[in-house]
Amino acid sequence: MDAVDISSLSKYVLISTFAITFLLGAVMQKTGFCSMGAVSDVFIMSSWDRLRQWFLAIGVAIVGFAFMSYLGLIDPLKSIYTSSKLLWLSTLVGSVMFGFGMVLASGCGSKTLVRIGGGNLKSVIVFLVLGLSAYMTLKGFLGVIRINTLDSVFITLSTPQDLPSILSPVLGVARSSLHLALGLLVGFAFIGYALASKAFWTAENIFAGVLVGLAICAVWWISGSLGYVAEDPNTLEEVFLVTNSGRMESLSFVAPYAYSLDWLMMYSDTSKVMTVGIAAVIGMISGSAFIALVTKSFRWETFRNTEDTANHLVGAALMGFGGVTALGCTVGQGLSGISTLAIGSFFALPGFIFGAYMALRYLQVRLAPNPCS
Repeated sequence: MDAVDISSLSKYVLISTFAITFLLGAVMQKTGFCSMGAVSDVFIMSSWDRLRQWFLAIGVAIVGFAFMSYLGLIDPLKSIYTSSKLLWLSTLVGSVMFGFGMVLASGCGSKTLVRIGGGNLKSVIVFLVLGLSAYMTLKGFLGVIRINTLDSVFITLSTPQDLPSILSPVLGVARSSLHLALGLLVGFAFIGYALASKAFWTAENIFAGVLVGLAICAVWWISGSLGYVAEDPNTLEEVFLVTNSGRMESLSFVAPYAYSLDWLMMYSDTSKVMTVGIAAVIGMISGSAFIALVTKSFRWETFRNTEDTANHLVGAALMGFGGVTALGCTVGQGLSGISTLAIGSFFALPGFIFGAYMALRYLQVRLAPNPCS
């Protein structure tokens, strides 16, 4: 394959990613799909619908990933989530920080992009602060702190950290077959929980959960199959085209914020190229804006007061640091990562929920009337 083919294939990868995330942004804008909202709905309104949407998406993503792996369309061990190094402390601390921050900032990384498309100026500020914080945690002084503290505590496994790889030698079952079996078992457990409530059975709820899960699978295929080259003519090594990690990727919305800012600021530097993550950020905003304009729901919104501003600034910073430290956000770890059945992702999921719960409790105390006043 010559350089022209590599260039063309990279464009196909980026255009496909943009198309998928354009649709995803539109769906999230229309249906209100939101992981932060899922937790807050349970805590504030005792409504489980959006949590079931999230769990339905998780189930669909797990099942879809398992089938693609079994059919050989993607290599499940080529993502960052299946490393043999289990950064359990970083994952737990980072996910709790991210969960706390997303409540203060009125939404996770994906919701921030959706809100930007709807005209929310607060989310523009969150985007900038989150991106800066994430970049500092990836490559700046916060990154040095992260590496020398949280990341220094880990467990090195004898196999990749996904459940099929861990259990395959124990059970004596071929990894590919076990992955399919576990994917169906765990995936349908999530789907079954989501569909267990008849009240959840609305077109909007089902559509939101299924489409978000399928979007995760689609980007896995785009990155891991369409964008996979077994032998790059320049390096003679395998390559996953236009990914920031150099490995197979699906959707995540923390590190791509940092890469998006870097790409925009250093655009004239030819070494800075658009990647899957950057295309996804642009696609999410564009799809959300399209629906907001078509449905005439586009509204400019800004901060209410000083405390609202402070909450969003602190929340964005926490999400930037926490998301990078945890290797992903509620989409990155809570959907893409968990679809691989990685142990770290199962650590992150309750961390996000616990962090969000603690932040909601904090805001509840802040808003409670002062009996001494």
